[in-house]
Order: sequence, then C-alpha cells, then structure tokens
Amino acid sequence: MNFFVTGTDTGVGKTYATKVIIETLRRDGVDAVGYKPIACGDREDALVLSKASGGVDPDRINPVHLKTPVAPYVACLLENRVFSKETLLEGYQWLASAHRQVFVEGVGGWEVPLLAGYRVSDFACDLGLPVIVVAGNRLGVLNHLLLTVDAIRARGLTCAGVILNQLGDELDMAMISNKGVVEDLCGVPLLDHLIHDQDFIDTIAFGD
Repeated sequence: MNFFVTGTDTGVGKTYATKVIIETLRRDGVDAVGYKPIACGDREDALVLSKASGGVDPDRINPVHLKTPVAPYVACLLENRVFSKETLLEGYQWLASAHRQVFVEGVGGWEVPLLAGYRVSDFACDLGLPVIVVAGNRLGVLNHLLLTVDAIRARGLTCAGVILNQLGDELDMAMISNKGVVEDLCGVPLLDHLIHDQDFIDTIAFGD
C-alpha cells in the first residue's frame, strides 16, 4: 500500500519521517521509495529521499523544482513558471509502477496552494491514498492535529495515523503529555513518537 505524507505545518519533519520509514522498510527488504513532487527553495529534501530510496534519480523523486522558498502557487507567480497537476500525477504513477511502495510527501501543510484552485488536499484526493500526518511535538500541536485530521476526513480520505516528531532534545510538559492523548483526541493511531535523530520506526502500519 502507498501513502500520502502531510504535515500540520512546514518545518515539522515530513521529509525526516518519510526518510526513516523508507530506510526501515528497505532494511526489511521492501522496495520502498519516496516522492516529493514539488520542492520550493533548495532541493535538499528531494536528495535526502533519493538517497533513502536506493539512489532513484532525483528528477523522478522531484519533477517540479521552484527556486523561491514560498508556497508553489506564489513561487510560480514570482518566477513566471507553470506546471500542471498531470505532471505531479504522472510522476507518481511512474514510481508506483516501478516500485513496491511509494510514500508521497506533500508541501507544507494540508491546504497549501499548489496552483490556482488546486491545493495539497486536492492532490491527495486525486491520488486517493491513506494519509499519514507528521506533527512537530510542541505546545499547540494538538490544535493543529485536530484541524488537520478533521480536514482529511472532510475530504473523504482515510487518516492512517499520526507521527509525532521530536524537534529537539529537550522535553517540556506539553511534549510529554501530547503523546498520551493524541489517539483519544484525534481518533487515529499514534504510529510513532520519533525522538530527535531516531533512525528507525515501527513499520507494521505500513504493510502492504
């Protein structure tokens, strides 16, 4: 089964979580790869996923690269660039036909505009995949998680679960308590709580 990976915001560790999932699966003998259809700013995330995916061509991992570190819709306006949603979908279909599992990483959060009238949520709906939500474990994350999970369900998609990503070494009371209440509040599994620099994950939920 393939999955769509979204975040509660930008900078919460979507690429890191996706990399850990792929690397763990590949160590278990699963031909899993990442797909980052759009990168804005540098291309580091795509290169990370390319390496984690066993060296798949970065242009396959990331078919659309915009140089300005803003939302894709805005970057296209600033750079006088255009791309089509078909380019994003065709890139996914190619990887899905060549590999056993594909983890599609979105851009920023759930409603980031990709094109005029076309958001990350629309792209996820076109793919129709179960959605993994990555959230930075910090004060305020429960609000962001509830909004994101509710928005996923409102689009008729399945939320496969939440990955809480520890963004630093220090823990405060909010971070400690978040782990214990995510499942009850959101009604979806807590797939893992990634501590800082953790390089493995429980992959039972990602079995195909």
